[in-house]
Amino acid sequence: MKISIEDLDFEKGKGLMPAIVQEFNTREVLMVAYVNEESLRRTLETGYTHYWSRSRKRLWKKGESSGNVQRIERIMVDCDSDAILFLVHQTGNACHKGVRSCFHNEIPCTATKPL
Repeated sequence: MKISIEDLDFEKGKGLMPAIVQEFNTREVLMVAYVNEESLRRTLETGYTHYWSRSRKRLWKKGESSGNVQRIERIMVDCDSDAILFLVHQTGNACHKGVRSCFHNEIPCTATKPL
């Protein structure tokens, strides 16, 4: 179903919404960031991801300093309209620590697997 930006629930997150970012071709999870209405509008206008930095309190375009941009292929919204999924073509690394994905640390699970 197609929806518009006006259908999204930014209020639940006090003006912010989590954005899960996946590589379009492989579906590898690259990162999680936050969007507000303005950053999402810029993303839609430019075709490149823009986010709200909670620490810097400002909008930023992914790759503005590193060149590691994310070109949007598809944007999906969850059933409650309060989380967004960006399917992107990633240039270079997504993680600011110099690796492809921000999800590169593992907590071992020692639970017994069900039969």
